Amino acid sequence: MNTSFKFKFVLAMTLVAGCTSSSLQKEQIQMSAQSQDPYLWLEEVEGQKALDFAKAENDVTLKHFKSNPLFKGIETDYRKIFFAKDRVPSVNLTNGELYNFWQDEKNLRGLWRKTTIESYKSGKPQWEVILDLDKLAKAENENWVWKGTVFRKPKYDRVLMYLSRGGKDASVVREFDLTTKSFVKDGFTIPEAKTNASWKDEDTLFVGTDWGPDSLTNSGYARIVKIWKRGTPLNSAVTLAEAEKTDMSVSAYTNYDQGKAYYFHQLRHGFYASKVWFDDPSGKSHLIPKPDDAESWGLFKGNLLIELRSDFKKFKSGSIVALPLEKVSQGEAALDNLQLVFAPTDKRFIQGGCITKNYFISVVSDNVLTQMEKITFTPPNIWKTEPIALGKNGMASCYDSEEESDTYLATYTDFLTPTSFFIADAADSTNKFTLLIQSPKRFDSSTLTTSRYEAVSADGTKIPYFVVHKKDMKLDGKNPTLQYGYGGFQNSMTPSYLSSTGKVWAEKGGVYVLTNLRGGGEFGPNWHKSVLKQNRYKVYEDNIAISEDLIKRGITSPEHLAISGGSNGGLLVGATITLRPDLYKAAIIAVPLLDMLRYHKLLAGASWMDEYGNPDDPEMREAILKYSPYQKLSPTAKYPEVLVLTSTKDDRVHPGHARKFVARMKEQKHPVYYYENIEGGHAGNANIEQSILWESLKMTYLWEKLK
Repeated sequence: MNTSFKFKFVLAMTLVAGCTSSSLQKEQIQMSAQSQDPYLWLEEVEGQKALDFAKAENDVTLKHFKSNPLFKGIETDYRKIFFAKDRVPSVNLTNGELYNFWQDEKNLRGLWRKTTIESYKSGKPQWEVILDLDKLAKAENENWVWKGTVFRKPKYDRVLMYLSRGGKDASVVREFDLTTKSFVKDGFTIPEAKTNASWKDEDTLFVGTDWGPDSLTNSGYARIVKIWKRGTPLNSAVTLAEAEKTDMSVSAYTNYDQGKAYYFHQLRHGFYASKVWFDDPSGKSHLIPKPDDAESWGLFKGNLLIELRSDFKKFKSGSIVALPLEKVSQGEAALDNLQLVFAPTDKRFIQGGCITKNYFISVVSDNVLTQMEKITFTPPNIWKTEPIALGKNGMASCYDSEEESDTYLATYTDFLTPTSFFIADAADSTNKFTLLIQSPKRFDSSTLTTSRYEAVSADGTKIPYFVVHKKDMKLDGKNPTLQYGYGGFQNSMTPSYLSSTGKVWAEKGGVYVLTNLRGGGEFGPNWHKSVLKQNRYKVYEDNIAISEDLIKRGITSPEHLAISGGSNGGLLVGATITLRPDLYKAAIIAVPLLDMLRYHKLLAGASWMDEYGNPDDPEMREAILKYSPYQKLSPTAKYPEVLVLTSTKDDRVHPGHARKFVARMKEQKHPVYYYENIEGGHAGNANIEQSILWESLKMTYLWEKLK
């Protein structure tokens, strides 16, 4: 695990159990919903009838779009970019070396490899291959997809390697030796599951996994975390902590600070509620006295960095505070020692950062765009901040570092500027950056520009958005426009280089719109919390308001406007088009949630009830029915011809959402195209070839509908 972090969550839940009159009422609601749903059979992920449905729809979709004269040219453009010889390998910094996972036309599954900093700087790095995933998959007759590694510290000589079958979240975990470049004989191995595993020391792991019956939460994550010692069977591991079935998950981990290991375990009640304990050397556990909705970011110079998601004591929501670890044994009294590290404003929030040996490099969002700040700590309570300049009017970000030095990696990019990779020494008082490499240009940006606007949502809230367009764009309502959004889970939508989208869309006259809807993290925790549960419909009102604003400004019109989104963004698109189908000519719905009355029953869905609410609660059910796309579909409405995409192997968002939505659209005689990748997981695709097809289908569809 590297020492950079981004404010993010694992995946959450809550499900009511017990035999009460209210639970009986909920059971009746569930039975009623099921009796009215003729497409429950499409929830059988690997059921033959369901797969036959998907394959039949795939045949129709592929035949149609591949016969479009535009398809070949679009696919060629994607192929040139995705397999370009001058692609810049993204790297992570570990123990003074740079690691990269690389895929190309010869290595579809990929190579895990490393190089030196100096070699990478040369522009022609000499790579040392550690693992060839294509060879491994062939030798073991497995459909392995790379899911990452966890290094053994402080030696950095071994890793826990996560390998997924077909791209699922569930992975097999195996111990790998970096010296011999082979799996350790009789080493740590954990069977396929949604496992969280990390090193306690060189011969001990923290493991949360599927231990057998009753060992998972209702969300499908580990309910029990154990300590597993080398040389003993997995089933002899000793329990460290347990969660309830109605919690989301439990995990344990090691934080390193100033070269010393510290142990913690965490119980996550839901997506936005957790308790964290510090496990001291004597074996005693101390509950960190933080609000449940506050997020622990890790250790820095003896202090726990904590992000507040609500006002707490004298600190505002969005503040970063520090709690001396040595004080946590005092319980609530330790809160007298809370120190302010960062204070937010209405537009300015910390989005994440990197911890080096002596500095905290924060990534600060100011009206969505980011810059970095260097934060120093002088005991006992002096925190000093200074700005670090990198680029202008774009996204400057620290993305990796290591505890053993003050070296860190940073990037700068915007919609029209290829990503540049930098290395820096936080101890350098001049805050100088050394350019490692810049990604090549993939499209002609000389004729393009970026504008920013605000739309006014139904409740009066101003919702900002970006528009990338031709400098000489005519405001005649005829510009083909793609509106992209997400609006959930405090996930910020920020500018990044358009790359292939710039080539196949913007360069050819397409307008690209990136929305900053409520539900995201662009303006701190309250921007997100304002649209949870009963207020969820406001996200869709935000999206509609932006569409209407684009039309009002003359940028586009309903005949030339498309919306797109994936996962929670797929729900966004589904809800938007069922609420206001008159605004759109096209809609792309990818790996979506769509049946919001049953989402909590499917795969990881129960973990998202902190976001959407519990459909079994009668009041929440009524609120959800205001927008749930599957239930909102009407045979009398006129919808745009929709393109729906998902993956059979997605074990996070159930493919049944997409399948059932398509089946109901077809039943009601609405035009729809459907493509289901038979592997690929929640990302949609397991390799570059699959990504090329996926993106080519989407872009061919857009040009076909909006020209």
